[in-house]
Amino acid sequence: MSYDLEQENKEILARYKDLISNTYRTLDEENNKLIRKAFDIALDAHKDQRRKTGEPYIYHPIAVAKIVATEIGLGATSIACALLHDVIEDSDYTYEDLKKIFGEKIANIVNGLTKISIMNHQNISVQSENYRKLLLTLSEDFRVILIKIADRLHNMRTLESMAPDKQKKIASETVYIYAPMAHRLGLYNIKSELEDLSLKYNNPEVYNEITEKLELAKESREKYIEEFKTEVSERLKEEGLNFTIKGRAKAISSIYRKMLKQGVSFEEVFDNYAIRIIYKSDAKNEKFLAWKIYSIVTDVYHSNPSRMRDWITQPRSTGYESLHLTVLGPDKKWIEVQIRSERMDEIAEKGVAAHYKYKEGYKQSSDDRNFEKWVTEIREVLEQQQNLSTSELLDNIKLNLYSKEVFVFTPKGEIKILPTNATALDFAFSVHSDLGMKCLGAKINGKLVPISYILQNGDQVDILSSQNQKPKSDWLEFVVTSKAKSKIKSYLNSQKNQLVEDGKEILQRKLRHAKINFNDEEINKLQKFFNLKSSQELFLKFQSNELDASSLRKYIESKNVFNNLLSRFRKSPSKNQHFEEPKEQNLDMIVFGKDEEKLNYSYAKCCTVIPGDKIFGFITISDGIKVHSDNCPNAINLRAQYDYRVIPAKWVNAESFKNRVKIEIEGLDRMGMINDITTVISGSMGMDMKSMSIESNNGVFTGNITLEVKNKGQLEETFKKLKNINGVSRVRRLQS
Repeated sequence: MSYDLEQENKEILARYKDLISNTYRTLDEENNKLIRKAFDIALDAHKDQRRKTGEPYIYHPIAVAKIVATEIGLGATSIACALLHDVIEDSDYTYEDLKKIFGEKIANIVNGLTKISIMNHQNISVQSENYRKLLLTLSEDFRVILIKIADRLHNMRTLESMAPDKQKKIASETVYIYAPMAHRLGLYNIKSELEDLSLKYNNPEVYNEITEKLELAKESREKYIEEFKTEVSERLKEEGLNFTIKGRAKAISSIYRKMLKQGVSFEEVFDNYAIRIIYKSDAKNEKFLAWKIYSIVTDVYHSNPSRMRDWITQPRSTGYESLHLTVLGPDKKWIEVQIRSERMDEIAEKGVAAHYKYKEGYKQSSDDRNFEKWVTEIREVLEQQQNLSTSELLDNIKLNLYSKEVFVFTPKGEIKILPTNATALDFAFSVHSDLGMKCLGAKINGKLVPISYILQNGDQVDILSSQNQKPKSDWLEFVVTSKAKSKIKSYLNSQKNQLVEDGKEILQRKLRHAKINFNDEEINKLQKFFNLKSSQELFLKFQSNELDASSLRKYIESKNVFNNLLSRFRKSPSKNQHFEEPKEQNLDMIVFGKDEEKLNYSYAKCCTVIPGDKIFGFITISDGIKVHSDNCPNAINLRAQYDYRVIPAKWVNAESFKNRVKIEIEGLDRMGMINDITTVISGSMGMDMKSMSIESNNGVFTGNITLEVKNKGQLEETFKKLKNINGVSRVRRLQS
């Protein structure tokens, strides 16, 4: 392929100038020199490299640097690091070289980014371990993770050039790891875009459908917002306020989540867009003006008090501040209104990076402390859970990323922020680890309650403790914070460490005898084969003789089958290879891999698969190939954590197949309704109805029906006819 190098060089220079002209801060001469030096080194390092699109590779670091500068709002050091982020990994430049040229700080940040990137390319399931490393780098220098998020955002924006299976893997990893992290760092716009782009590649049909409907509704949305502006602006101007009003559509992924959660169509999601009022203010009057605007808006429109959210009086732990209210706006439609100052808006847009700009003159110290406290807790959890499997660790950490919050008070009146559903025991651990370990109970608003009591907003909590109290295993059933879980597990683990060590030695001897290496990968496989939650549990079962030599023999037999399956999809099959024809009937329905091989398989229980659905195969350790729907609730996790075990699958003979599908139907009850439903299903559609249960309450009925379906087209036609029945308001397929 030939390239116009002269034209490319002009384009590279134009993109660099665009980066400089769009930087968030006004850069002084020294900062300009630093960025120019980083650009020159990056240009030299990537001079012979190209992206999969065929473009010069340097386009990518320039784009990442621009995201870092304009969308996250970081300064010259971070912009330089973004330009250099692939230099150590992809060129002859070393950590020592960068340290000599730029100093230790920049070299360390680039090195942190390199370690994460290298793990991404390893052909093993390392995403949980990768996440551990991400979190460790965060607590060392939060700029590492911010630049990494920018890197991932640009990769997602340019994902079209990748093969479909790679697109799904990267999209799944993004929504599984990077979107929650962007959310926790307050990068709400980036979080939403990452989720939207992930949906685009994981579920393109849904993404395109919602995108089209948003575009169709754009004109009426803009008209509605103009009407709102006209009615509210006049009142705000009378009060001498300096403000802007803008409307925006909700994120596509957010709309889709609401559709799933509420079981409704796009048209039935009532708050597909929101209005934002952003006002100018000094530090002294900022809160006063927010409530003044709130008062004016609620004078013009009726508000829904149950949907009022005050994140100004008590900001979220991410530092987010805003007043949210839902009002009955023009045309009597409910709409969300967000009220925030320019400072609040910038923190909402740029997250934790914006905190440091506003430290002077604004009362931000408590929010900074919240973020720093969270980082410290992450570090503690990582250090104390060395023996925990990385999947468990990932679940523990993610638990606190998206969770909503509850605000409670200490006996002295200090506010504590905890996740929703946190208990009195979680509160005790948040005050001090020792208090949690000795917690007996609590007094909530002066009333004695057990340690499992779920905290409510405004509770005043006084912990009762005893020197004789010790953590118990059932505590883990009701604590929700990472800190409490890690401390309890750490104590319980210390009690059984000797037993674990004994079991470990027994297993080592047995594996040595079977000529199998004792390593982390093998232990993980054993753990999954025996369906155990941790390696400790595995060692304990060998120590107690619940697992023995005969158990190990079963594992070795299944391991040989598993490895044979994997090798068939990692290598092209040679001409002399002969595979025994599977015995299972109807195997021509699904074929696997690029060579479309016929293999034994079974259907996963976590989703309902019918011919016509998009599907994939997953190689399990002990149960052969399981077929999942692309929309399976576990698809994201499987692709994010075990992509090397995911294999392409396609239908061959869909018409000969029947499967059971469960549907839910709702509507207004009337005489003859059940007869009309069964007439459509059994009569006009000729389908076999395996079970049916319908309940009626106050004139509204809900029914669950299990059908035997030939293919997706038959199911869709059935849905259309059911929806046409007088009184039926909703029909949907249940995934499991």
